[in-house]
Amino acid sequence: MTSLSSDSRYARQVRFSAIGEKGQAKLLQAHAVIVGIGALGCVISNHLARAGVGTLTLIDRDIVDRSNLQRQLLYDERDAETATPKAIAAAARLMKINSDITIIPQVADLSSYNAETILSGADIIIDGSDNFGVRYLINEFSVKHRIPWIYGGAVGASGMSFTIIPRVTPCLRCLFPETPAGGSLDTCETAGVLSPIVDTIASIQVMEALKLLTGQHEALHSSLLQIDLWHHEWQSLSITGARKPSCPVCGQHQFEILDDDVQQETMTASLCGRNTVQVSPARPLRLDLKSLELRLSKAGHTETNPYSLRVHLNDSLTFLLFTDGRALVMGTDDPHLARRTYTQLMGD
Repeated sequence: MTSLSSDSRYARQVRFSAIGEKGQAKLLQAHAVIVGIGALGCVISNHLARAGVGTLTLIDRDIVDRSNLQRQLLYDERDAETATPKAIAAAARLMKINSDITIIPQVADLSSYNAETILSGADIIIDGSDNFGVRYLINEFSVKHRIPWIYGGAVGASGMSFTIIPRVTPCLRCLFPETPAGGSLDTCETAGVLSPIVDTIASIQVMEALKLLTGQHEALHSSLLQIDLWHHEWQSLSITGARKPSCPVCGQHQFEILDDDVQQETMTASLCGRNTVQVSPARPLRLDLKSLELRLSKAGHTETNPYSLRVHLNDSLTFLLFTDGRALVMGTDDPHLARRTYTQLMGD
């Protein structure tokens, strides 16, 4: 059997003394879940695949769009032209990079309905998402199951990251007790985003993941790290002592978001910078897209693949339906129009 030190794929990594053969063996047995395979998620999953993390689960609700290509490094123009789901396109690219690992793409919107299923088995969860609602859900799952997770965010030329280890560090709710009010934070839509800050924050997240997965906890930066590349500013804020016994999640073990199953109607969410609204049914469905294609073809030209059914309704509006019942209404940022379109095509 070939030793890890003589395997050319990981040779340079194994020679780094803090990893070594033992650390590499741990990586090959590890399971990392990346939530969101956009800008951060592309860099994160690329590094982890090349590092030999044995199983990667890639979770993303979206398709590749031309506007992604400036910073989402696993995708190309063909992916955008075919509206390929990001999780599928990323998995295909990563398998060409490292065919020895297991990659599990999940075309899904992470929610209280599926979190226990698609996050299960993870040794670590890494945040590549773009909204705090998903992050609070990850945080609750992390604390409930004692699985570490690594927060990351980037907008403009700035970003931040910190690592959460349940029962050791503060959790997200300790540091941010309330979801930031709508409009209070810059987004990629309002402030744009430059690719170098994405690479920087994602690389920091991956380095923290490698430390955790190889058991090098003493090397963690243990801070809220804030970086502004445009102004060459790096700030490391200590979070020692910030863990709160009164925190409803890590202090009181109340999992309000994770345990919430009261959604009774379709929900809408605008996708940042995309002129697109996602419409989600009250409960995830299991649709046979081929059987729906004939009926929906009466509304416009249809295209289907194993993951989605696209209906071109008119020159400006496109309806993209996934097997779980979610739809992207493309060509509008009006949630009322999106919901009305969904109801007209799919019923109440």
